[in-house]
Amino acid sequence: MDDSAVLGYPPHVGARRAPSADARQRDAERSRRLILEAALAEFAERGFAGARTSAIARRAGVNAQLISYYFDGKAGLYQELTRQGRQGSDRLADPDMPLDEVVAAFLRQNVAQREWARLLVWEALSPVGDDAEATAPAFFQDMIEGMRLRQERGELAPELDPAAVLVVLFAAAFAPVVLPQLTAAVTGHAPDSDEAADELAARLRPVIARLR
Repeated sequence: MDDSAVLGYPPHVGARRAPSADARQRDAERSRRLILEAALAEFAERGFAGARTSAIARRAGVNAQLISYYFDGKAGLYQELTRQGRQGSDRLADPDMPLDEVVAAFLRQNVAQREWARLLVWEALSPVGDDAEATAPAFFQDMIEGMRLRQERGELAPELDPAAVLVVLFAAAFAPVVLPQLTAAVTGHAPDSDEAADELAARLRPVIARLR
């Protein structure tokens, strides 16, 4: 179904040819993409509680009804965003990648895509709902299991708690977003710069090596 049908308009007027199925699909995909991009900016700026679907629609340049049509409202839209964000984190947390490279990859992503990092911070400050909260423990539990696997392979000393190591490294990876002043002081670079991410990753590398 094309967007015009959702809004109650006729799909074509007069002799104008109706759009093909492929064209309607492209329009739908474009609308979804624009809404998701606008929602990321709005949620990152205002959090879930402060975000408004009308503001998201204005950012996206679409009718607000499409948010309900594609995502079943604000909560569904937020859940789709967090699902996509966690998929990206899963790809970064490759168990076959050396741990220092994983931390460096998260640092670079958090600098390059600060809105995703801010979204996670807002998630901690502004609860969204039972459905969204239920997915978070499973997401982090998978990451803890990944750290346990690394410990079994000898990447972590046997006396270390894998969950505690994850907390420390996760916090370090978010430092450019949640501790920008400290990041600037430590690295000598603007906290939102690639140079800051690379410098912090380099400084963390010998620390991570001592975890063995």
